[in-house]
Amino acid sequence: MLTIRRAAERGHANHGWLDSFHTFSFANYYDPAHMGFGALRVINDDRIAAGRGFGTHGHRDMEIITYVLDGAIAHKDSMGSGSTIQPGNVQRMSAGRGVMHSEFNPLSDRETHMLQIWIEPDVAGIAPEYEERSFSDEQKRGRLQALVSADGVDGSMKIHQDARLYGGLFDGDESAALELAAGRRAWVHVARGSLTVNGVELSAGDALAITGETRVELSDGKNAEVLVFDLA
Repeated sequence: MLTIRRAAERGHANHGWLDSFHTFSFANYYDPAHMGFGALRVINDDRIAAGRGFGTHGHRDMEIITYVLDGAIAHKDSMGSGSTIQPGNVQRMSAGRGVMHSEFNPLSDRETHMLQIWIEPDVAGIAPEYEERSFSDEQKRGRLQALVSADGVDGSMKIHQDARLYGGLFDGDESAALELAAGRRAWVHVARGSLTVNGVELSAGDALAITGETRVELSDGKNAEVLVFDLA
């Protein structure tokens, strides 16, 4: 079964310095029909004004993935980690039994566009963890590159959940397919551009929930950047 979630249907909050679209219920946006998808709990599509950001705040028992599309985000946390994440870099933080962190746009002249993703872990109360890894455009061009997974497949970062997140870039004749094992489901989020997924045309911000199918098929991209979640 294919279920479309159009960009315009998402929750929206504009705080001035932060313009955010919520794929699933988050903060003041609540929709009982969109509480998550399997272990996937949050996809926030955030635009953060120059020099602004999220002050120090806490998380626990959540796998948090930051994917920067444009600009940069400066991260500091209570584990002593500090880094400026730019397009091509993916950050993975396991909040575990508790972590404090802040995230700011360090640029003085332009906004940052990023996706923040939360995946519920399969274990609670672990020591918090931080990791960052770079994935080049060449690794994602015309294929699905694993970014995070439970087993570290294809150079991906490990998370505490039976889930895989892939990133891909598609344009023109480029295409790819992902086989889904029995009982698995997929969530496809188009970060920018447009492409066709299992025969459905999707544009930036659109998503497709795929259940009861054996494959995810991506084609007809127009400067497309896409994230694909393979979930139990």
